[in-house]
Amino acid sequence: MPEQSLFQSVIIEGKQPGPHLLILGGIHGDEYEPMAAVRKLISSIDKSKLTGKVTLVPVVNEPAYESISRTGPDNLDLARTFPGSTDGTITEQIASQATQLIQSADYLIDLHTGGVISNLAPFSGYTLHADPEILDMQRRMALALNLPVVWGTSAHLNGRSLSAARDLGVPAIYAEWGGGSGCNPEAVSGYTTGCLSVLEELQMLESSIERKSPLYHIEDERNQSGHLQLHNNALVAGFFEPAVKLMDRVQAGDALGTISSVLGEQSTTVSANQTGLILGLRTLPYVEQNEWLAVILETERT
Repeated sequence: MPEQSLFQSVIIEGKQPGPHLLILGGIHGDEYEPMAAVRKLISSIDKSKLTGKVTLVPVVNEPAYESISRTGPDNLDLARTFPGSTDGTITEQIASQATQLIQSADYLIDLHTGGVISNLAPFSGYTLHADPEILDMQRRMALALNLPVVWGTSAHLNGRSLSAARDLGVPAIYAEWGGGSGCNPEAVSGYTTGCLSVLEELQMLESSIERKSPLYHIEDERNQSGHLQLHNNALVAGFFEPAVKLMDRVQAGDALGTISSVLGEQSTTVSANQTGLILGLRTLPYVEQNEWLAVILETERT
């Protein structure tokens, strides 16, 4: 008996044989812009002009989506659970099925946002893969997504869709844009046209989308680079009020914002630990101690 699929997908087969591109949304259940963008791609890709095959999964993590949560009922983060297990918890089983799908593909795009607690500026990312041919293809795909920031980071972060792709030899990119609850229509549109642009880069589909040069293209080979929640965390619990905006430039030591007690009689200033560009900010005011507050792309390193 075939294994029951734990998520819904659409396969668009072109008239001509060619590569297989997999596009994922909803790895986290509270990231809505990718879900809408992948759904929009279902009607935007003209199969009569397509070479190869595109598999579209708007919501990989349906249990988390249905519970309006980042994670499913087992509280595991799907983006830390790859390659998963066929006989594990629900999240481990989803990771296993998604890994099988990645194995069947020639290329992967995994779309994300900041979820309900945070907002992220648009950027595409890829791992600094040891294979120079895969690395070059990932660079090309990330640039083709047409976002203002492109970030190459450590290939050694495990548990992710990109680490599953790394181990399977599948060129893969991810992207972040939006969040903070709701669904930003600009991000949905940008993700949609960006994926069509990648299809053109892969010579799978012709398009008239104008290619733009990124404002920043940074490659950081350090082991933990790309771990978005690693730096600039809350020193105490309380009410966070940011003093910066997305895409602002900051120096290490600059104020990112304050965390206040209930009555406001105690206020703690949170300072940046890095110099660079604000790529992510927490939007949900209440924070627990050690929860992340900001993502900074280090544009200058000593």
